[in-house]
Amino acid sequence: MAGQVFLAGLAAEHAILQAILGDHIAEPAQALGLMLVGAEAGPWPIATLQQGAGVDGVRLSLSAAQHNRLDFALRALAMTPAFLPDGQTATYLGQGRGAVTGTSADVLGVVLAYFEDILALEGQVAPAHLARRLSPSLVRAASRLRARAVAPTALRRATAAGDIVQHARRLPYAQFFAVEEYDLAWRKFDGNVSAPVTRAAFVSGDAVTVLPYDPERDLVLVVEQIRAGPMARGDGQCWQIEAIAGRVDPFETPQAAARREALEEAGLTLTDLISVAQYYPSPGAKTEFLYSYVALTSLPDACAGVFGLAEEAEDIRGHLISFDQLMALVASGEVANAPLILTALWLQRERARLR
Repeated sequence: MAGQVFLAGLAAEHAILQAILGDHIAEPAQALGLMLVGAEAGPWPIATLQQGAGVDGVRLSLSAAQHNRLDFALRALAMTPAFLPDGQTATYLGQGRGAVTGTSADVLGVVLAYFEDILALEGQVAPAHLARRLSPSLVRAASRLRARAVAPTALRRATAAGDIVQHARRLPYAQFFAVEEYDLAWRKFDGNVSAPVTRAAFVSGDAVTVLPYDPERDLVLVVEQIRAGPMARGDGQCWQIEAIAGRVDPFETPQAAARREALEEAGLTLTDLISVAQYYPSPGAKTEFLYSYVALTSLPDACAGVFGLAEEAEDIRGHLISFDQLMALVASGEVANAPLILTALWLQRERARLR
């Protein structure tokens, strides 16, 4: 469908329209019967119906192909098409949840990274399906932005333009997590380009772990909960002893995520965080990237209780144990997950200094 489209809020941002449409002409415009509110889907402004109100935005004249692409992108961002009172001009509305706010550069960057991911799927995946999993997809988009930080290449090959060629990308499974398949080739160590091969990756966003440590009492707090991975593997023991952990939400830092998870899973308010490591736990198959921390804090006996968010079906028990007991659990194999093992070994090395 070709014709006039009026957009306001996030959808009217030049960078958003450039990402979706490429070169385009957008003229400043106003529309009656609309107002801007904070979007339910994320911290950006969207238009909703409101009799007697009016908003500033932009008006575009689009070809049928441009309109189809815009429609796909905005529906995937949980916006729905509608018409202005003139009955001729299309627009896009969203569900609001509060007062309108501006679109910060950080929020805009995450949304643009989201469009990088989903625009390649036009014609493969329905936008309604993408909208249903918008939250984990924004987590993934924010993870992609952090992945662009400069990383050391003292020993390994530094990836250069043209070293990896993607011939195709598919999304065979996408719910809370996703699986992506790529047909790709890469430059081999002898300088030649490999034959195309198919590789798959289990897609999950960046996450944090934090081990609270009380240097005066020489105690740590670990948490216990049921885990689907051991169950699916056929492990006879599905409850795991772990550090406090959780994903990094799209519009927060890893440090903020660690503090939020400590409050949710143990009722602890943490301040100082010491970075242990930043790493891929399983780079051969997973996109997940972890930020592991130790937090120096006073650990009250009350933190050894049962915590977790009911809306996320969390049932998490805290254990307040000595450092020596932690290392005994690592040695016996009862602690069987990489982040806590790595953090325990780091703490073993640094413990005398921290005390």
